[in-house]
Amino acid sequence: MKLLMLGSGTSSGVPRVGNDWGACDPTDARNRRTRASIIIEGQDGARLLIDTSTDLRQQLLDNAIDRIDAVFWTHDHADHCHGIDDLRALRYGRNGPLPGFAADETVRRLRQRFGYIFAGQYGYPTIVSIDTLDRLKMFAGIRIDTCQMPHGPAESTAFRFDQDGKSIGYATDFSEICDDLVDTFADLDLLVVDCLRRDPHPTHANVSMALELGQRCKARTVVLTHLDKSLDYRVLSNEVPDNVLVGHDGLVIDV
Repeated sequence: MKLLMLGSGTSSGVPRVGNDWGACDPTDARNRRTRASIIIEGQDGARLLIDTSTDLRQQLLDNAIDRIDAVFWTHDHADHCHGIDDLRALRYGRNGPLPGFAADETVRRLRQRFGYIFAGQYGYPTIVSIDTLDRLKMFAGIRIDTCQMPHGPAESTAFRFDQDGKSIGYATDFSEICDDLVDTFADLDLLVVDCLRRDPHPTHANVSMALELGQRCKARTVVLTHLDKSLDYRVLSNEVPDNVLVGHDGLVIDV
């Protein structure tokens, strides 16, 4: 499998509006972060998009992505779903809607907010046919396991993707390492994990929590994502263990 990190930034991106780079060096392109989203590519080329970030159009253009085979949502917060309209271009040329999946409550909220995406209107076709994750165990030859994570007062979905003995986990937007999360991610090849900042945060993992999750699930490689303007790429890279990578937009890892 292959990981493509479309976006590695927090909800406001880096730099923030106003050209606010915080502690990040603006001359290092790896510090320019769009909102968090990834693509998992299977060995046969199937592409699974996780989250439709606010910056989805530019991310797809930057990475020359003109096709996906399914879309998954971790939760319905704006930075993870408000790029949903950009799926229209990926619907062109298909015989039917894109398959989409999310947890029950996320499905309900997305339908409420973006009804035209899932039902079509005014002669426009349905863009995504959405379903809950309850019955989904496999897609395009990739096994998919999930669990729900605390995200402050809300929840976010963690995903694990397995194919031919290789595994990738994705856990963004969580505030507590629950037992289900550790069990779901046991013995991962690659873990992509929420890492907002160094200081604790009420709804996100910080650096120490991200590293702890990697250790507890025995992930061989850990990639940090959802990074804010306080975490400079080069400085943080020099602080973390050798098996930990600081994520950046456009990062590609073959597993």
